[in-house]
Amino acid sequence: MKTGHGTTLIGESPEMQAVLRAARLVAATDVPVLIEGESGTGKELLARDVHRHSRRSGKAFISVNCAALPEALAESLLYGHRKGAFTGAIDHQQGYVGAAHGGILFLDEVGELSLPVQAKLLRFLESGEFQPVGQAQPQSVDVRVIAATNRCLEERVRAGEFREDLYYRLRVVPLELPPLRQRQGDVGLLTERLSADLAARHGLEAPRFTPAARRRLEDYGWPGNVRELRNFCERMVVLFGGRVVDAGNLPAEIRRPQPATGRFRLPAGGLSLQALEVDMIRQALQQAGGNRSRAARLLGLTRDTLLYRIRKHAIEA
Repeated sequence: MKTGHGTTLIGESPEMQAVLRAARLVAATDVPVLIEGESGTGKELLARDVHRHSRRSGKAFISVNCAALPEALAESLLYGHRKGAFTGAIDHQQGYVGAAHGGILFLDEVGELSLPVQAKLLRFLESGEFQPVGQAQPQSVDVRVIAATNRCLEERVRAGEFREDLYYRLRVVPLELPPLRQRQGDVGLLTERLSADLAARHGLEAPRFTPAARRRLEDYGWPGNVRELRNFCERMVVLFGGRVVDAGNLPAEIRRPQPATGRFRLPAGGLSLQALEVDMIRQALQQAGGNRSRAARLLGLTRDTLLYRIRKHAIEA
């Protein structure tokens, strides 16, 4: 969320507070961090929070969208190049790594890097040295790397699409942002804060939401997470500035009843509890894209308990 005082993460749910506490502890060190989470959960905001509370807060924060790096130019963009290094290199050019000297290099969607670029990133992480394209000698920089992904890198490692050594080098400290649907009570808080902030930005008065509208917002699954909620709030500010928003004024996808989550009913003919447990674990792993921490949260288990049950039932995951 962007406010008049900068960019920050907001959340009072236990899930969010746990992540923020871990981020503050991590900020005091220089170890690499891998931020995991669905698209729209605020991974860059968390990286900026680490930067803001670190000894590097007065230095650069360079954000790189790895998914948008053209493969042919990725090395030059990351590490820079010398004049004449290739056709079109008409001058010396500093790369993102050099620009981040003394500060933090944030590699968003790091899983999208090609294998050759991954190899050079690993070498940089291990040595602190990089070599601009066309330069004979390597050079050193003082840069802390924070990476982020919305994909399961473990799966990509198994598929041979991501280097295992780089995965463990980046994931010294993992921070996992929970999706908005798992952040109890944060939807109402975020709706209020975002609406007020966006109303001030547009020179309008924030809308007021009825209890019925608030219940619908809390019940909605928010597949686009906080990014989707922010876009919703901006739409309501523009269309209902200073007015009351009732449930009937909400977008159709939010008004639509959500799937019931009531108690499970035992079939009259009974069932196999072990088969049900295996099926639920497989479904959770599938929904979580293979990420075991997320699957554990979907099942209300700790990660260690889930791993124990995966081993117990010999579930291939």
